[in-house]
Amino acid sequence: MPSSPGVSARMSRQASRDTNPELAVRRLLHASGRRYRLHRPVPGLPRRTIDIAFPKAKVAVFLDGCFWHGCPEHATSPKANADWWRQKLDRNISRDRETTAHLLAAGWTVLRFWEHEAPVEVADRVAVVVDAILKGRA
Repeated sequence: MPSSPGVSARMSRQASRDTNPELAVRRLLHASGRRYRLHRPVPGLPRRTIDIAFPKAKVAVFLDGCFWHGCPEHATSPKANADWWRQKLDRNISRDRETTAHLLAAGWTVLRFWEHEAPVEVADRVAVVVDAILKGRA
């Protein structure tokens, strides 16, 4: 359990979708003329969604938060209730790996980015991959 009701309430208010980094990347992709789907269910895995999906190209884009997904540069470990948090965060990382493996096995290209990465660089890398896949299918 979380260490206190206050911590639990604060953590439950953390955005899980439509975060600032995600919105910035989406704006850039849209402005460049690329169309995508949001929060698309991961085929075959209930309760999991793709942040930004390009279904025709079968490209799944995830923008992972540094704290929640274990960024090697910025992840922190809470001191209060440390064992509970370690288990929770480890499960998140394991779920990310399982989701990526599942999508790859289904023929998707999976792109994962950290929230601290520059939105322009993320959007550019996504555009290059999506364009290359769509041109290869034309």
